Amino acid sequence: MRCPYCAHPDSKVIDSRESKKGISIRRRRECESCRRRFTTYEKVEEIPYMVVKKDGTRQMFDRQKLLKGMMKACEKRPIALSRLEEIVEEVESRLQERPDKEMKASEVGQLIMDRLRDLDKVAYVRFASVYRDFRDVQEFKNELDTLLDEK
Repeated sequence: MRCPYCAHPDSKVIDSRESKKGISIRRRRECESCRRRFTTYEKVEEIPYMVVKKDGTRQMFDRQKLLKGMMKACEKRPIALSRLEEIVEEVESRLQERPDKEMKASEVGQLIMDRLRDLDKVAYVRFASVYRDFRDVQEFKNELDTLLDEK
């Protein structure tokens, strides 16, 4: 590692510590030339996962955005946040398994709806109403009828 003070190309590691969340490693280094110390952080380089929207545009996968949408659908429902995080993990794992690291937004939405349908019917209908963009009460009623027929 090049010294930030004297630009000498070699330094030695004095101390290494994993970050609190285990995402990176903090290394304390000492320059072999000027003996000044500095800190570096080492992190795994991640390939960004992309979501292909309806209009064909691509946007980076944002797990917080996904979690926020599900939390909104599950508001005032007896669903643990850990269950929602598991669903997000599953979607992200599916994305990671793909060779092209892309997934259509419709696939993401369908995966979430499938999980929410099993988890909580009310949360499912809330999420579906936004995701499927119900335009009127009849579309909403049709979805409810489908749910009731499953029982």
